[in-house]
Amino acid sequence: MALERTDRVLVTGGAGFIGSHLCERLLRDGLDVICLDNFLSGTRSNVEHLQGQVGFELVEHDISEPYRPAERIGAVMHLASPASPRAYQTYPIETIRAGTI
Repeated sequence: MALERTDRVLVTGGAGFIGSHLCERLLRDGLDVICLDNFLSGTRSNVEHLQGQVGFELVEHDISEPYRPAERIGAVMHLASPASPRAYQTYPIETIRAGTI
């Protein structure tokens, strides 16, 4: 999929390990990024170095609820889910809801 430099990319689970690295890469490639996370297993420390960068927006939000950004989104990278088998056992409903959007 080809994205234009004017596109915004929504990364769900953007404060997780993989999501935060994806946010870094997208910003480096010149794309604007909305990092969406409810911080169930992702952490702010994974993306704090990105805050303040042009084109980066961090939004605390549960993806099982509707999200309507103010501007058009060019792509969605869906990485949201509790991040380990232990988290799956602790948060079974949240895991199912995140995986069935």
